[in-house]
Order: sequence, then structure tokens, then C-alpha cells
Amino acid sequence: MKDRFLILFLLLGTTLSVFAEDVVFKAQAPSQVIVGRPFQLTYSVNQRSRDLRAPEFTDFDVLAGPYTSTSSSTSFVNGHRTSSFSQTYTYTLMAQKAGTFTIGPANIRVDGDNYQSNGVRITVLPEDEQPAQSSQPNQAGQTGQASQTSQSSASSQTSSDNLFVRTIASKTRVHEQEALMITYKLYFANVDVAQLTNNTKLPEFTGFLKQELEQGEIQTELEHYNGRNYQTAVLYRTILYPQHSGDIQIEPAKFEAVLRVQTRQQVRSIFDDFFGSYTNVTRMITAPGVTIHVSALPSGKPAGFSGGVGKFNITPSISQTEIQANDAVTIRLDITGAGNMKLIKTPAVDWPEGFEPYDPKVTNNFNTTTAGVSGTKSIEYLAIARNAGEYTIPPISFSYFDIEDKTYRTLTTPEYTLNVKRGNGDASAATTEGQGVYYAQKEDIKQLSTDIRYIDTKPLKGERTKVKGEWLDSRYLWLYYVLPLLLAVIVLIVLRKQIRENADITRVRYKRANKVAQKRLKAAAAALKANDKDHFYEEIERAAWTYLSDRLAIPTAELNKDNIAALLRRKGVQKSLINDVHQVLSTAEFARYAPSTEHAMDDLYRDTTQLINNLEDQKI
Repeated sequence: MKDRFLILFLLLGTTLSVFAEDVVFKAQAPSQVIVGRPFQLTYSVNQRSRDLRAPEFTDFDVLAGPYTSTSSSTSFVNGHRTSSFSQTYTYTLMAQKAGTFTIGPANIRVDGDNYQSNGVRITVLPEDEQPAQSSQPNQAGQTGQASQTSQSSASSQTSSDNLFVRTIASKTRVHEQEALMITYKLYFANVDVAQLTNNTKLPEFTGFLKQELEQGEIQTELEHYNGRNYQTAVLYRTILYPQHSGDIQIEPAKFEAVLRVQTRQQVRSIFDDFFGSYTNVTRMITAPGVTIHVSALPSGKPAGFSGGVGKFNITPSISQTEIQANDAVTIRLDITGAGNMKLIKTPAVDWPEGFEPYDPKVTNNFNTTTAGVSGTKSIEYLAIARNAGEYTIPPISFSYFDIEDKTYRTLTTPEYTLNVKRGNGDASAATTEGQGVYYAQKEDIKQLSTDIRYIDTKPLKGERTKVKGEWLDSRYLWLYYVLPLLLAVIVLIVLRKQIRENADITRVRYKRANKVAQKRLKAAAAALKANDKDHFYEEIERAAWTYLSDRLAIPTAELNKDNIAALLRRKGVQKSLINDVHQVLSTAEFARYAPSTEHAMDDLYRDTTQLINNLEDQKI
């Protein structure tokens, strides 16, 4: 009797816990089906129900159903009881025609209340225009005649019509730096693909900068292609940016797949004859190459154009317009849009005289999708105002090539007026009257204390007083006057020379170019030793570009490979050395956004160091 009461108590507790749960009523069906092939539509509810009212299946034939089934389970883990219940209604349907259709929600009653399910959207693909040639069982379980050996069976069942990889370019006609996507997609029908191996050979994508897309778990879906229905899977996707005009050929790619092939061998038992046997066969699949037609950017590039291609907007802001001397002011520029975001150069700010600027801080928030790279590039320009007065900060210009309108566009920020006041207690702060003329302020004199003890100038008792004229007769007296005067003249000459040299910003940059480059190369060497690839590529690229900008006196906004090559030719630099400059800049730029092997990092470091040394020997 105790056992019976215990069982009854458990059943009652299970029933109560089931009905205590929230009612979940949902519909499920394949997202893709084929005309003339049956599929199942199921409605499931997590509590006992009745009076299912299905919607009208106007675009589908009902072959069977609804079939009702129930299941329940109870488990005890560490004294904790878990129970579940499910009631399922199953329909077997078949599509009448191709298209995309929606099956409306169904209704059901649970404990006297009505509940409604979700609707289902189904894409119906047309039937195959030609009969399947393969006799291999596919993933739907179809079977056919097999050959006598595994190799001949694999050859007959995996023809180019049943198994292939397509190279799909989102567009084949683009401009320089315009993004396009390359997709390698596997198609198979009546073939059992067991797995894809790591023996994959992708092209080098020479002539492009590439940005790989994250590849999650491979998913298959149906697709109607060239009159047949295939299972498809995306194997690899990447975003490419062409670096020069002309026809660029992308070489074929190769992928290796393991196929599960049914064979018929000598019958040893009735089970062998009934079930057959299977073997794995490796097959190399070649995806064809593709030619991309790249058009050069049109002439008439704006002065501030630095290679941006896409669709962009800018949002400027300034931290404050009234500050005190020796305070900092920050200008923020947000460049948003889609295009070659990672290749956009930082626009320059023309700070007025009397400001001490710092290197801009750049923050990238990019998102790489099938449409390309989009997001925001945030730039913060910081400078310290050293002198009081009213200053005007000119607009910041950003030029790019609009890929939609096929024209150049220049975006500018507003002109900012900054009022710099004299700092509190800063007597040394100068003032300006609109022309940068500085007027020194007299320092206020304050009495700090009254305990000053004056020096007694009377001679001590017994001290010998000097006779008037004794020092005047000394032959060394002139040294006390001439030497200080001579030193003052020398110091004045040296200081004036340094002031003139420091005033010539171009000369200062010229003289420090090699020192700055060597410092960055030293940082790159440390990053190379630590295998910090991102830091290494950044320092290498900045070392090369900064050195050439300083040596050739090219402003950052106008710094590009064409200007560098033209100026080197005017200076009489050998063509081979100019080619080396172009090669190092291209390799550094390419490596930063498409990093290669560690051995290539060593080569890039060595080439950059050798190039700077060769340019130093040329004394450009």
C-alpha cells in the first residue's frame, strides 16, 4: 500500500508541475522544400490539449494527418525533480507550385483557454528539369545502382554535374579601392559529403588587399541552380580591395572533400546483400578563376584626397571654445560610412601659431559584413594653447570618391573660434592683439618676510684694506671684462642660429627624419621579437611614411606614392631606388591589413631598414 501511495503521489506531482508551466504552442516546418516532394509540418504544445484548428493550406496538398503523439519524462538529479511533457500534431504536406508562401497560425485549447501558434514561411523550389544521374544515396536517403569498385563508383556518382564549387564575385567591374566580395560555394546532389579536409589551396589574391569574413559552422541549404536542386554550403568568403587599375585575374582555388560512397562487393551473408557496404573516397574539387575589371579613379582628385572610396559622413565637435592659457582643447572627428575604412588617412588640422599639438588619437569601430567594411573612425586632435588671445581654427577637410555617384566629394567641418584667456596667477602668460604680437606682463612683487639681515660691509679688525688703484694696475684686470663680453657674443650667435633653424619647420623635420625613423624601426624590431604582428606592421609603415614625409617636405595630407615618386625623380634619384620605395610602401601597407608569415616580417624589416639607409646615402 505504501508503494502504491508513493507512485500515486509522484504521478500527481508530475501532472501538477506540467500544468504549472507556461503554455508553449509552436509550429515547425522546413524553410525550403521542393515541388512534388512531401514534407512535414508539426504543431507541438507542452501541455495536454485538444481541439486543434489548423489554418487552410491553400498552396499545399495535405497528404496525411494530423497524427497525434505524446511524450513525457521525469528525472531526479541530486534530489531535484525535473519533468517535461509534449503533445505533437503532424501533417504531411506537398507543395503545388514554386514560390514563397506563408502558412498562418493554428489554434488550440489548453485547460479551457485558447492559444495561437506562430506562422511558418516556406520557400518552394521548382522540380529538377533533368533526372538525377547519380545512383548514390543522397542526404535524403535515395539509393540507386552502384559500380563494382569504390573508385569507379565514386567516379560515376560524383560527376561535375553532381559535385562542384562555384567562384561567385559580388561584382566584376569596380573602381580602385572599391570593395567586392568573393565567395566559394559548394554544390552537391545525390552525393554524400562526409567532411571537408584542411587540404585547401586558396589563391594569393595578388593586386588586392583582403579582409576575411568570419566563417562559423558550415550550414547547408537548398538552392535551385541551372535547372537542378542542390544542397549548398559556403566554404570561404573574403572582401577584396583592388590596388591598381586594369584586368586582375584571380587564380582557381582547390578544396578537398571526403565522400561516402556505397559499394557492392562479393556477398558473404544476407545482411551484406541487403545493406551493402560503404567506403570513404577523397575528391579534389577545383573552383574556377575569375577576372575582375578595375577602372582607375577619374581625374580631378581634390587636394585633400587620400584614397578613401565608399560612402562617408563626418561629425565634428570641439570640447570647448573658451579656455585659459596652458589648457588643452580637443577636436573630435567621427568618420562614418562604408568602404575602405581601414585605408582612410587621418585628415590634418592646421593649428594656429601658439598652439602645441599632439599626435591624434585614432579609434576604429569597424564591422566586416558581406556588404564590406562599415563603421566609425573616431579621431581626437589635442593641442595646448600657450598664449592668450582669440584664434581661428580653419575647417578640416575630408575628401573621398563616392562609389554611388561616381564623383569626388569633399566634406568640411565648421570654422571654430577659440578664445584663450590669460591663466589665473600666470604672470608670464602673454597677450595677443590679433596679430600674434606678444607683450610681457610685469611680475607682481610680494613681500615674503621681514627677517632680512643686511650684510655688514665694514672691514674686520686687523683686515688689510686695499689701496685705491691697486687692482686697476693689475695686468689681468682686462680679462674680467673682455671674457664675459666675448662669451656673451658667442652665446648670442649660437642662440640666434638655433632660433632660425627651429623656426624653419621643414629643415627641423629634415634633420630629424632619420632619427625618428630609426626610433620606429627599433620599436618594430622589439615587436618582431615579441611576435606582436599588429604593432610591428604599424611601426614599419609609420617609419617609412614619416621618413619620406620629413625628408621630402611633403605635408601629411598630400602624402601618397605618386607624389613621392615624382619628387624623387626631380631630385635625380635612381629609378631602381624609386621602385624600391614603391615596393616597400606597398608591402608595408598590404602586410598591415593582410598579415603574412613570420619570415615575411623579417624580410619587410630588412627591406625597410635598407631602403632608409640607401636614401640617407643619396642625401635627398
